Amino acid sequence: MENAVGGHLLNHLHETAGELYYWRQRDFEVDFVLKTAEKTVAIEVKSSRPRVSKGLEAFLKRYPKAVPVIIGPGGIALEEFFTMSLDKLPGL
Repeated sequence: MENAVGGHLLNHLHETAGELYYWRQRDFEVDFVLKTAEKTVAIEVKSSRPRVSKGLEAFLKRYPKAVPVIIGPGGIALEEFFTMSLDKLPGL
């Protein structure tokens, strides 16, 4: 699931004029970070019921202006995400 979301993000990255990367600090990680000149979006991909993401919490503590986005159950439905333009992603 993460690979499919990552592929979609990479294929449409030109829509945002941003950069895409993975974030990890010790035992905490965020699946994808989409950063533009003005905004930072922290993206977590969930394939089952959402649970609190310690990585997302740690990222937001370090970067409080970042916007968290969940893709999958409890967030943006996969079907919706795969048909949307990245400039419609919450926070951008």
